Amino acid sequence: MSDVLFVKTSSLGDVIHHMPALTDARARRPALRFAWVVEETFAPLVRLHPGVDEVIPVASRRWRRSFPGPSTWREIGEFRQKLRAPHYDAIIDTQGLIRSALIVRAARGRRHGYDADSIRERAASLLYDVRHSVARGQHAIARNRALTGLALGYSPEGPPDYGLDRATLSPPSPDRYAVLLHATAQQQKEWPAENWRALGRSLAVRNLRPVLPWGSVRERERSCAIAAALPNAQVPDLQPLDSVARLIAGASLVVGVDTGLLHLAGALGVPLVAIFIGSEPGLTGPMGRGPITVIGGKGDTPSAPAVIAAADRIA
Repeated sequence: MSDVLFVKTSSLGDVIHHMPALTDARARRPALRFAWVVEETFAPLVRLHPGVDEVIPVASRRWRRSFPGPSTWREIGEFRQKLRAPHYDAIIDTQGLIRSALIVRAARGRRHGYDADSIRERAASLLYDVRHSVARGQHAIARNRALTGLALGYSPEGPPDYGLDRATLSPPSPDRYAVLLHATAQQQKEWPAENWRALGRSLAVRNLRPVLPWGSVRERERSCAIAAALPNAQVPDLQPLDSVARLIAGASLVVGVDTGLLHLAGALGVPLVAIFIGSEPGLTGPMGRGPITVIGGKGDTPSAPAVIAAADRIA
């Protein structure tokens, strides 16, 4: 059996955007064995994909914080040893960064990536054995699927399939709730807190309990401040990504700003309202089988009534 190694380490949205490429590859090359190098935080989510045979966590973010302690050097050595143990028939870097190309270079096998005109960081293309041309104007999902198809010798077809089954992750329940994804690492993408409160009150009237997940201390404080003004709102404990996926899968509605969990909601087919403020949705907007409404755009902050109306239409 031939082995294929994917390198797509982060961020969360990028990892989700690669999942349809894995689904394609599994369907078109069923005899192959697929491994995936991904940042350790995102490994629980990648393990939910039925097409992956092995998940290889990398702790580069944590290593940067603790570098250069002896435990860090030991972990780096163990990761490199694990990466170099097998010989892969194809190593595919859909990240297109120098840091991901260095991981590719450390593995043994034929290395595939974007050519210099297609890649995000041109110098990274020098580290591949085979360089493929993939138009940069496409959505990130299409680029990942195209590069993977070129490396493995097929042409991707049909709509993207993330390999995640909403019903399996969260069986139907009488509990009706809406997940509000207000949190983002980039403050220019935030929607005002008073708008979230107005939306939450509107949802509560419709018997949709607001749930506000978070990923940092600052985000938790904001979740609690918004929830304090809403009836029956919930701020859950910090959870690993597979548990967050189950939370989102069980929702009747997700409303969120441009963040990784927004793309997870799209991947799961949950009814979704995507709020764009500091970025454009054309190249990285959410895609999926469920109803999706995208509102706003770079420099265009949508009003609370506009988002409420959008939620009323799809939930």
